[in-house]
Amino acid sequence: MGLWAAGLPSLNDRLDLGPRLLGTVLLLISGGALVSMLAAGPLVDRYGSRRVCWLAGPFSALVLLGPALAPSYWTLAAFAVLFGIGLGACEVAMNAHSVEVERAYGRPIISAFHGTWSLGGAAGGALTSLFLRIGVDGQLVLVVAAVAVALLYLPAARLLLPSAPAGPGSGDGTSGEAGGNGGGSLKWGLIALLGLAAFAGHLSEGAAIDWAALHARWILRTDPAAAPLAYTIFSVAMTTVRLLGDPIRARLGSVRTIRLAGILATCGYALVLASPTAPEALRVACAWTGWALAGVGLATVVPVLFSAVGAAGGRVGRALAMVTAFGYSGLLLGPAVLGYVADAASLPVALVIPAALAAVVTLAGAPAIRSLLRLSAPAPAPVPEPARD
Repeated sequence: MGLWAAGLPSLNDRLDLGPRLLGTVLLLISGGALVSMLAAGPLVDRYGSRRVCWLAGPFSALVLLGPALAPSYWTLAAFAVLFGIGLGACEVAMNAHSVEVERAYGRPIISAFHGTWSLGGAAGGALTSLFLRIGVDGQLVLVVAAVAVALLYLPAARLLLPSAPAGPGSGDGTSGEAGGNGGGSLKWGLIALLGLAAFAGHLSEGAAIDWAALHARWILRTDPAAAPLAYTIFSVAMTTVRLLGDPIRARLGSVRTIRLAGILATCGYALVLASPTAPEALRVACAWTGWALAGVGLATVVPVLFSAVGAAGGRVGRALAMVTAFGYSGLLLGPAVLGYVADAASLPVALVIPAALAAVVTLAGAPAIRSLLRLSAPAPAPVPEPARD
């Protein structure tokens, strides 16, 4: 994902896409991903997250060859759908497996997994910037990455848990209604609130992934080799906080953590939007500071939400698939919509949307987490009746 996002300016230059066509490509990726996410949930519950990871991981990497080698917009559009299908299935399987590992581990660890995902994004952005600076063709970077990443999945997948940990709510579908708080018994109102928080956080994150480098290139007029650094800075900040996110959540609590996340992300986007009006010597620094602050704020949103869903018990695959579909519709659909808004108005106007939704993370996320914590709390022990004569 990091190499794809950082390589978008080069892909745009090679095929002369512009905001509208580029937004359509992102929309097609989102369509494929959303369909595969909804299908992956039942597959994870039936066959296990390990098997789905084995198949979806390498597939999602290899299909990147299509967009990388596409000679025209229409070829790019066709392969964008396949790329989205691979990404959607892989996301659901990986997140479901992270819940299984956290249960077996016995204490919070999901944020660290998302931190390593962000580490990959930061590495992809940095490597793309480095290769472009030394003169390597952007198309070649994506081709090599597609093959290399597919191979890297294989040794990693061998270390996954062979099956879901045994016990109540293990995700095997046998105890989803146990205690009345299984994942299958979550009310649709709560799912909608969780989905809104996930959608807002993912859209704000997706805007940075797909548009940070283009904002630097189009609005701040940075050179092509420096433009990907805007996304890299966002990813580095997100990675750092995600790697520290589990202790932060343990100290502040999930509700306070997600409330603070939305506030910081909103402030970060405000700096990005203000950067074109800053003195010329400070514009890039202002934008970079904003992207870093947005990364810090958005880092813990997804881990906190997914961990809370997993703690509620029940069928992890189906429950996570629903919340993930809500959320990743923001990550994948949002940037495409921003492309249309940017084409009709301007990119700064489009970025007002994720800035506003960053505040929604606080407004929807805090009450949703509070409700989930009540669901996952153990029922009080019954008080024994006094002995009767």
